[in-house]
Amino acid sequence: MQVPVLHSDRLVLGPLGAAHAAPLAEFYASDRSRHVGGPKSREQAWRQLACEIGHWTLMGYGRFAVTEAATGAFVGNIGPWCPEGWPEPEIGWDLMAGFEGKGYATEAARTARAWCYDVLGWTTAISFVDPANPASAAVARRLGCVREGMHDLVGHGPVEVWRHPAPNALAEVAA
Repeated sequence: MQVPVLHSDRLVLGPLGAAHAAPLAEFYASDRSRHVGGPKSREQAWRQLACEIGHWTLMGYGRFAVTEAATGAFVGNIGPWCPEGWPEPEIGWDLMAGFEGKGYATEAARTARAWCYDVLGWTTAISFVDPANPASAAVARRLGCVREGMHDLVGHGPVEVWRHPAPNALAEVAA
C-alpha cells in the first residue's frame, strides 16, 4: 500500500514508519496519551504503531505521520481511522509534546479531511474527543464540527462525538 504524501502551508503528511517508534513510545509513556488510550508501555506503543501502519493495508487509508515542512520535526499522528469497533470513520489527531498551540492539529486534520472527501469519496466523518480534553474539542470546533452526543468507545469509555461538515457544506463556507 502506497501512502500518499500531502502538503499544507506548514506541514507534510506522509507514511508512518520505524523512525516514529521512539517518539510515539515517548508520547504513549506520557500523561499526554491519557485521552487516546494511554499511557502504554514501549511494547504497546510499538504495537500501536504497527496497527496504524497496518490500517493502511486493511482499509486503504490511515493516519499520517505529520512533520513540519521547514524542519522535518515529527508533529504528530493525524488523519482518517476506523479500526474494528469504531461505529464509522474518524479523523483523529495526536500531537507530540511541544507542538500544541500552533494550529498544527487543525491544519493537518483539515488537509487529511480534504483528502478523505476528494480522494476517498467520504461524505461525512466524525472525531471522538475525550470530555476531559478541551483542547481537542477546540480543534473540532475550528474544523467546523458540531457535537452530536456521546458514544461508549471500545477501549476508551465515554467520548464526545463531533460531526464534520459534509463536503458541500465546506464548499459553501469557502465560497
